[in-house]
Order: sequence, then C-alpha cells, then structure tokens
Amino acid sequence: MNWQARHMRRTRQVNDAGKERSGPRLTLLAFLVPLLLLVAACTTDAEGNIVAPVVAPAPAVGTQPAMHRGVPVGFTAEGYPFRGDPNAPITIYEYSDYECPFCARHVIQTEPALLAGFAENGMVKFVFRDMPLSSIHPNALAAAIAAHCVGEQDIVLFWQMHDRIFRTQKEWAPREEALSFFAELAQELGADPTQYGSCMANNGTQLTKVNDSLAEAQSFGFTGTPSFRFVFEETGEAFSFSGAQPYDMFTEWIGTIAAGRAPQGAAQAQQQQQQQQGGGGLPFWATAEGLKPDPDRPGFTLAGDMYKGSSDAPIVIVEFSDFQCPYCSQHALTTQPILDQEFVSRGEVMWVFKHFPIENIHPFAISASVAAECAAEQEAFWEFHHRLFVDMAQWSRPDNTNYFMELAAEYELDTEAFATCMAGDASALAVQSDMQDGAPFVRGTPTFVVLSGGEGRLIPGALPTDQFVAALSQMLAELAATNNDG
Repeated sequence: MNWQARHMRRTRQVNDAGKERSGPRLTLLAFLVPLLLLVAACTTDAEGNIVAPVVAPAPAVGTQPAMHRGVPVGFTAEGYPFRGDPNAPITIYEYSDYECPFCARHVIQTEPALLAGFAENGMVKFVFRDMPLSSIHPNALAAAIAAHCVGEQDIVLFWQMHDRIFRTQKEWAPREEALSFFAELAQELGADPTQYGSCMANNGTQLTKVNDSLAEAQSFGFTGTPSFRFVFEETGEAFSFSGAQPYDMFTEWIGTIAAGRAPQGAAQAQQQQQQQQGGGGLPFWATAEGLKPDPDRPGFTLAGDMYKGSSDAPIVIVEFSDFQCPYCSQHALTTQPILDQEFVSRGEVMWVFKHFPIENIHPFAISASVAAECAAEQEAFWEFHHRLFVDMAQWSRPDNTNYFMELAAEYELDTEAFATCMAGDASALAVQSDMQDGAPFVRGTPTFVVLSGGEGRLIPGALPTDQFVAALSQMLAELAATNNDG
C-alpha cells in the first residue's frame, strides 16, 4: 500500500448511506460519561443568537430559470438554493459552514471547475445546505442567516452573497461579531437594506431552515464540514464523503454513479461502520481496532493518529490540541513530561494526539498542524510537537514556512519531501479529519478523551499536573481492584 493510499484511509472518511435517511448511528457523545472539572482552555465561547423570516418560494413551473455565471439557479421545492439543471440525473448536496477554512477552499478552488464541468452541461444539480459548527466557528450561524436574508430578495443575490462571504472569510471570521460586515456586503451587492435589516431582525423561518439543514447533516452522520451527499435520482441511491476533496475525486464519483455503480470507497465505508458498531458505538479512532498500531506507518494507529506508549496499556488518552493555544502549550511543556514519566513510559497509558486548530482565534495553528503531520511522515512528530510549543512565538506569523523548513533541516529530515508534503493536500486533509472527529464534543483546547474499562470520560481543559496525576492514579487503582475482584 503506497503512502497516499494509506493516508487517504484517514482523510477520505467516505460513507455509504444507502437509500433511506436514518438517524446518526455512531457518535462519540453516546459513550461519554459526565464531564470532569471544567478548567482553562482555548475556546470560542460566543453563540450566534440570530433569527430571521421567510425564504423565497421555488420558481413556478415553466418560468425561465435565473442564471448565475452561466448556470441555472433556483430554489428546490423545500426552499434550498441550487445551481444546475433542476432535472439533472445526479444531485450533490453540500453541507457547509461559512467560517470553515476548508469549506472556503472548496468554494474558491474546486467548485468553479465542478460547475463548469458538470452543472453547465446539466449532469449535476448542486444544492447548498447549512451546517454551521457554532462551537468552533462563532460567526458561522450569522453568516448563514445573512446569506438567506439576501436570498429572500433574489436567488442570484444569494449566490453572489454566498461567494463573497466565503472569499472574505479572513476579514470577518476574527471579529467578535460580524453582523455589520455582512450588512455592508449585502448593500454592496445591491440588496435592499431595509428588507435585509428586517429579515435579520425578525425571528422566523430562516433560522429554522438552517437548523433543519444542520439536523439533516447530523442524521447522515456528518460531523465536519464540508460534507457531501451524492444522490442518483434514477434509483435514489445515495453515497457520501466528507472533506474538501480534490476535483479528481468528485469527477471519479460522478462518473461512477452516472454509470449506475457504487463509487470506490463506499464499500470500505460500510465495513468501517460495521466495525464502529462492533466497537460499542465508538468512532473508529476510539475503537480497539482503530487504536492498533499501523504496521506500515510506525508511530501511527490504524485510524491514522500519532501515538506514544504501549498499545496494550489499560488506559488510552486521546488529546485534541491546538499548537497556537497557550493552555495546550502549558499542558505540553509542564504536565505532559510528568505524565509521560509516570504513566506512558511504564506502559500504563497510551497517548494519542489529534489536531484541533481553532483558526478564528489562532490563525497560524493550521499551518503548524500541517507541518507536524509532514514531520510525522518522517517519524519526527513528537520532536516537532515539542518544538512547536516551545517556539510558538517564532512561527505564529504569516511567513512561517521558513521556520518549519529550518526545523525540518535541524532534525535532519528529507527537506525536499517535507516541502512537497507542506504544499500538498494530504496533510491538510488529515488535520481536517481530526477536526471533524472532535467537532461534536470539543468546545475548547486542549480536550482529552480518556478511554478505559469500556467507557469514555471527557476532560475539557488543561488540568493542573497534580489533578491529572491523581485522576489517572485513581483510574488505575479502580481497574486493578476490578481485576482482582474478577
């Protein structure tokens, strides 16, 4: 198995959803017991409390469709915006978050080619659905409502607003609130400001529509954005994958579905679902199978996560962390060394690392995560992990590529391979995969998932060292007592 194929096992996250819509079968929340003490953490605590009124009705049958950039546009019968032929043989539903950087990358880099290749010729209808992850993207809900309020006036205005919001993401995402920014965008596009203001101020259907889209995405098992659901209209068969995948993958899936076949990867996803079910409802990365060492990638689990310690340890701790988060740095540099000495090195704890960069407050964290992933491909993850936290002030700037390259050279890595990895998509998709895994329950960083004795516990925040040591010692004592009783 080559490197790319192994890496895609982690980043593709495809799933074969079948014909019928069903509720979420597998979520991490199902196995988490009451939370431990809430302590210091890097978090986006804001909530989007925005509501709004009605959406424009679907155009009447027989009317000339509106056009945007050479593609027919309109609203589905349920009131959701689409692009392409309303009667196209394939419909792709995109579940997206306006504040998600990977969603923006899809819209800016991949979507134009998809529209030119498949919407203009009537082969695919693209439907946009909202999936704002407000816990990590506090302005995402406001952006979704703003787009719908513009769309209430005109479908072409909706798509113009949609595009502008994504393209200006870095301007409004860091703001404490972005309502004034969206109002300015709407006015620049020619939307009636009075009607727009009334829509944003009133409680009503728009918020319900966003929440319905979010609930539907969750019913399909989607936990991260963007996620896509392909429906072959002739048979009703549906296939899904998550992530800002490259254009070639969309082309492959569209061609395969149009030919009446299941896309490559759908069967594997079904098998993974069965493995997850067999694991008591745990996501694959938290199951015994997913936590096994990957024989082809030293230092990685089969689920594609970096780990240290014994895979036979009675306790597994999965850490979701952000390299630019000061509380994560505090844990990594003060508490982690003691935990390594007291528990990891003795074979009592297996420590697993997953990325969770919160870009709206830590804009350079994603690039650091990508660099760490690239170092991991050359078995130098933990060295990079330590130095990234030590040198946080040195690389927390826009021009940080030179720092990462110098660090790679310092650790005697293949710098050419490292640079190629940094410029490619695979490592960024691996980071996105971790964010999707943590999205249902991570509210700040660091967050720790503790797995032992068939159950999971959540530690949200950087516990003081003595409390962390005491908690693990107590868990080990309880496990020993249970084993003795047995």
